[in-house]
Amino acid sequence: MKISKYSIGIGDRFGHEGKAQLRAIIEANQKFVEITPVWNKSFREHSITKTRPYDTRVAADQAVEALNWTGPYFIDADHINRSNVNEFIEYSDFFTIDVAEFIGKKNDEEKLRKAIVENSKLIGEISIPNIEKAFQLGSTELKIIIEKYLPAITEAGEIYRLIERAKGSDNFVTEISMDEVMDPQSPIELLLILSLIASENIPLQTIAPRFTGRFNKGVDYVGDISKFEKEFEEDILVIAYAIEEFGLPANLKLSVHSGSDKFSIYPIITKIINKYGKGIHIKTAGTTWLEEVIGLAMAGGEALELMKTFYREALVRRDELCAPYAQVIDIDFEKLPSFDEVEKWSGDKFANSLRHNPDHSDYNPNFRQLIHVGYKVAIEHKAKFNFYLTKYADIVGQQVYENIYNRHLVKLFNEDGQ
Repeated sequence: MKISKYSIGIGDRFGHEGKAQLRAIIEANQKFVEITPVWNKSFREHSITKTRPYDTRVAADQAVEALNWTGPYFIDADHINRSNVNEFIEYSDFFTIDVAEFIGKKNDEEKLRKAIVENSKLIGEISIPNIEKAFQLGSTELKIIIEKYLPAITEAGEIYRLIERAKGSDNFVTEISMDEVMDPQSPIELLLILSLIASENIPLQTIAPRFTGRFNKGVDYVGDISKFEKEFEEDILVIAYAIEEFGLPANLKLSVHSGSDKFSIYPIITKIINKYGKGIHIKTAGTTWLEEVIGLAMAGGEALELMKTFYREALVRRDELCAPYAQVIDIDFEKLPSFDEVEKWSGDKFANSLRHNPDHSDYNPNFRQLIHVGYKVAIEHKAKFNFYLTKYADIVGQQVYENIYNRHLVKLFNEDGQ
């Protein structure tokens, strides 16, 4: 089972928007390139929304059947670890193994010694095709990097083999993520990480490193764009080199987590993957939930009032709601509108404040991020929320479709981004 060259991870926290999401992908496939949908939902999201991996599978299968989709599609057990992977095995065929918490943990000394010896051949000058300046790797740096990442890759190997025993070696796609950490991995660290992965015999198809800059949920990239461009290009080339040197799968590609709405770096991603003929996996996660809120605000009446209730409760409970996402949000609480102010808003004002259009005078990225992490509130109003999502399915679905197609797929995969 192999993931295609281009793929997009689409979150659907409440299981209503599969058809709208798939409709956008179908149009992009007809006009641009083949893009594979991957419905992703993490254990954290399932815990908050009171759903199960089974629900994600059913919602995706229903969308595929309704739209007569005949291409490949996947269900991603997103950010799983050893404690929860078993819950996903029956229903998922894409596993994002998150080993960030094992970076820097204590090593098995014999395994560490062996890994250092095996990788000592890399000490010295490493010339990678199309990277102008060769990397210099000393023995001390090699030891430091392996000490840091070996526990994480060892854990990834254990989880991979657990899944393999249950599903068979060729029946799922493996991704490894280490993006939810403070410090980015350098290209030379990525090279050694890939060497360790090869030694664990993990048939890795995508890898999600931590890039330089901020990849906050649902808002644009924050950081030095020129530095990101250099790093992203070098990572692409390091992966190509590692495939040849370490015997990793030929279709191995980069995965950009919290990749939704990173409009300022989309042209860079597109330019570089096209330059080298490489693939990409972009994970959009919770922006579909935001489009649901936008659609219901636009519907007006009681649906708009419910969205205002969501905001009031999120504002009161902001510390609780933000805590699980602390590393991937930056909210200036002083720039959040008061509830009294929001209470007076029209549906258009609410939608324009939330919709990711940085050129609109109403757009407020702090408001957007708080709503993004506030989906727990919707669960507590589940009956009303589901009722309005069904009643206003057309207007909500149109927002979901336009977000994925116009703001993501067109910008990433259409050559001129228009």
